[in-house]
Amino acid sequence: MPNLTYINKLSNGDENFKKRLIDVIKFEFPTEKNIYQENIKLKNYQIAAENVHKIKHKISILSFKKGYKLASKHENNLKENNNNFEQEFEEVLKTITSFLSLI
Repeated sequence: MPNLTYINKLSNGDENFKKRLIDVIKFEFPTEKNIYQENIKLKNYQIAAENVHKIKHKISILSFKKGYKLASKHENNLKENNNNFEQEFEEVLKTITSFLSLI
C-alpha cells in the first residue's frame, strides 16, 4: 500500500513542503495515468513504457514498494512490446488513485 513515509522524511516536519509535494503528485498523477492508458489502448507500447517510467517516480515517492517493482517489470516488458502486466499495473493505478483521494 502507498503511504507517506518517504514524503514525511523528505519534508522533515515542514508541513508546507509536505503539502506542496502532495499537491504536485495529486495534480500530475491523473494526467500521467490518462496518457499512459491512452497509449496502452493505442498499443503505443514504447511511449507507454516512458509513461510508466514517469509514474514510477510517484509510486516511489509514495513508498509503494510492491507497486514500484511491478511498474519496473511492466516498463521493461513494454519496451519489448509485451503487455503482460497491464491488468496488474491497472490495479496499482487504482490503488494510488484511491490513496490520493484520501490524503
